[in-house]
Amino acid sequence: MKILLANDDGFRAEGIRHLRHALAGVADLTIVAPDRNRSGASNSLTLDVPLRVFTAEEDVHYVVGTPTDCVHLAISGLFDFEFDMVVSGVNDGANLGDDVLYSGTVAAAIEGRFLGLTTVAVSLCTEQGGPRHFATAARVAREIVDRLIEAPLDRGMILNVNVPDLPYEQLRGLRATRLGNRHRSEPVIRASDPRGRPVYWIGPAGAGQEAGPGTDFHAVAEGFVSVTPLQIDLTRHAALGTVAQWLDGRPRG
Repeated sequence: MKILLANDDGFRAEGIRHLRHALAGVADLTIVAPDRNRSGASNSLTLDVPLRVFTAEEDVHYVVGTPTDCVHLAISGLFDFEFDMVVSGVNDGANLGDDVLYSGTVAAAIEGRFLGLTTVAVSLCTEQGGPRHFATAARVAREIVDRLIEAPLDRGMILNVNVPDLPYEQLRGLRATRLGNRHRSEPVIRASDPRGRPVYWIGPAGAGQEAGPGTDFHAVAEGFVSVTPLQIDLTRHAALGTVAQWLDGRPRG
């Protein structure tokens, strides 16, 4: 068993170090991660310049590129062996609801799925000034991986795991959840550079809007680990007939 570890926080990040420690012994581990924080990179691939890969230590490699670049390279020819699974994380911050569309952590797992592997994305729901229990999230990741090895799921499924920032003993269990969604993000933050020219920071993500029972937001708020199965097909199948009628210029009934 060979597992590829990736993230979007960079190869030096605390989360991936804890993940590597927790998974030691379960499989042969190889880290391929960005050279720096690439949070919010989503599924972007670098296509306009060549990619460079560096080795920090044995089985730890970093790429001047995106999380998706890292996974794509690792699986598609960087090594002379095949991987069985991709585990992405542990992300420093939640990936709940709409976050999955922007998350480099989830994108790394999605790329593994595109390339035919079992994939898991793991995030710790940290907040500014919080305790940052990365060891808890890494231990949960180990439990998920052990279950996947013992009882594999459909490889077309990506597991998006969000862990409350609590000591392991205070977790209330694991829940299968659906994605909730957030309120509109906060406005951009305007500032000035040293020359007085305007610059802008993207505003913080909005709070949970659809965050009731059954959602990932609700599970985490209640102290449970949220495990959300994701799929790639974004088609709104129920609307195909409506759109076909609209294209034909017929009234919608």
